[in-house]
Amino acid sequence: MQDLRVFDLPDLLRDGDRLILNDTKVIPARLFGQRFRDSAQGRVSAKVEVTLLEPQANGSWSALAKPLRKLALGETVNFDAGLSADVVGLDGGLRLRFNLSGSDFDAALNQAGAMPLPPYIAAKRPADAQDKEDYQTIWARNQGAVAAPTASLHFDEALIAALKSKGVSVTFVTLHVGAGTFLPVTVDDVTTHRMHAEWGEVTPEAAAQINATHAAGGRIIPVGTTALRLIETAASEDGTMMPWQGDTDIFIYPGYRFRITDGLMTNFHLPKSTLLMLVSALMGADLVKEVYAHAVAKKYRFFSYGDASLLFPENAAKG
Repeated sequence: MQDLRVFDLPDLLRDGDRLILNDTKVIPARLFGQRFRDSAQGRVSAKVEVTLLEPQANGSWSALAKPLRKLALGETVNFDAGLSADVVGLDGGLRLRFNLSGSDFDAALNQAGAMPLPPYIAAKRPADAQDKEDYQTIWARNQGAVAAPTASLHFDEALIAALKSKGVSVTFVTLHVGAGTFLPVTVDDVTTHRMHAEWGEVTPEAAAQINATHAAGGRIIPVGTTALRLIETAASEDGTMMPWQGDTDIFIYPGYRFRITDGLMTNFHLPKSTLLMLVSALMGADLVKEVYAHAVAKKYRFFSYGDASLLFPENAAKG
């Protein structure tokens, strides 16, 4: 174990290594609106907070609402910037259909919505305009996430330039991080835990880059558990990276055999989380306990805006 800074990363990686970066872009998914309803006392309104989860094939959005009991099927919720939504589903989760679509919807959402900050931050202060930049990676480009791939928040342009000068390559993949990413495991038998599904894509170009790196003896190092979960989903049994697109609900826990991953850069995760189980699958549960005891003793910061770890299992060493 070494205590270093993220800007030391070029000294830790080798010429020929490849970082896998998630280029998903967080949408301002938290909306504050009002619904109006006629009653015996006249027309009454109620405030409703909505968090968008993901678009559906029929054009509606799955969402969360507080308080959900304030909403009824068929009624309309009005937001700022001329945006409104009809409640088109409640069974099996809230579904909303907005009055705008395409670029008009994107523009209105960007104006009316707030970034869906992690609860431990949102409880202390409301999201502001600066969060639309801070809670976003420097390479974010494909809209659809409701949480940032936070291990990537450590990178700036200077670090990327230093890595490339060292001979480290980067490949972009997309996994739209969902609200269920950080949910704890509440079952005693982890094999019965049901993972949330998230949409992802590995392009043919990305697959070719990854395969070329492995063929040349370089290491594949995803930045963040989201990038790792995606490439492990897309890799074949023999470790060949395949172009892939779709929903993945892969759950990685101790006993999993990694197909393509040689190392991982990730933040420090909460106990009982699927993310900590993933890290334990890569490094071994006993070693992870030692690492986390060291992190606590050294006052490392946990959570989304916290510190990072660079992890290499012994069986991934090359050269």
